[in-house]
Amino acid sequence: MTRVINEDYLSSILRSREPFSHKNDYGSALLVAGSRGMMGAALLAARSCMRSGVGLLTVRVPRCGYDILQLGIPEAKCETDNCSDYHTHIEWHSGIDAIAIGPGLGLHEETQDALRDLLHRGLSTPGLPDPALILDADALNILSLHPNLLEKLPKNTILTPHPGEAKRLLGATGCGNCLMMAMKYDIVVILKDHYTNIHLPDGNIFRNENYGNAGMAVGGSGDTLTGILLGLRAQGYTAQEASVLGVALHAIAADLAIERGNQSEESLLPSDITSWLGAAFKEI
Repeated sequence: MTRVINEDYLSSILRSREPFSHKNDYGSALLVAGSRGMMGAALLAARSCMRSGVGLLTVRVPRCGYDILQLGIPEAKCETDNCSDYHTHIEWHSGIDAIAIGPGLGLHEETQDALRDLLHRGLSTPGLPDPALILDADALNILSLHPNLLEKLPKNTILTPHPGEAKRLLGATGCGNCLMMAMKYDIVVILKDHYTNIHLPDGNIFRNENYGNAGMAVGGSGDTLTGILLGLRAQGYTAQEASVLGVALHAIAADLAIERGNQSEESLLPSDITSWLGAAFKEI
């Protein structure tokens, strides 16, 4: 069954914040992103994650990204890989609720090995719930190079391919193929397109027909979505809720940047989407 995302459903899943709460009530997220020349992707995802309401965010980058992250997103903690230019290990500390991997990651052999090692050893920590996992961008390209890793994905992992990445993953694109992948591996597949479709492991699809515009067709827009999804998953939203709400917030913010801001479809930037996330939350 295909269901069009609407305001009634969005308002039914959006949670209010308790007045007497603190940062630990809103989750701890880890973003693994960036490589030399691609630190902008890490920044975009980190900023949108913080704007999505997460309590704590750690961004893991190569050493070359340390100053960039510390200056560009002072609200987040920054950890670095031993390598200067790219990731060679993917590590996290206990208490992380959600992990997103991929924006600006690169396809270096050691980076591929790091993701393969992570998925082979799993995310389980004795005595703690498994963190939610989101894979985007080069993490998806690594999966397409090592398709056996699909069987290692934890249940309810969220994949966010655009049509080109979907074709590399599946050998074809389209809703039917993405839905089969979601059902086969018990994951959520968000196919980013003119009408973004969210394919669920139970065989259902949520379609975003009501929000968004052509200004979103620009590099970095997907990184911004990844950050939003990470923040929502860390806060305890289910994979379905985070995917539907995240896609909608991302698109509504883009619409508001044009309708109420001073942007056009030609001038819209992913950072504008992040700037209008607060208004998007209020709109819902």
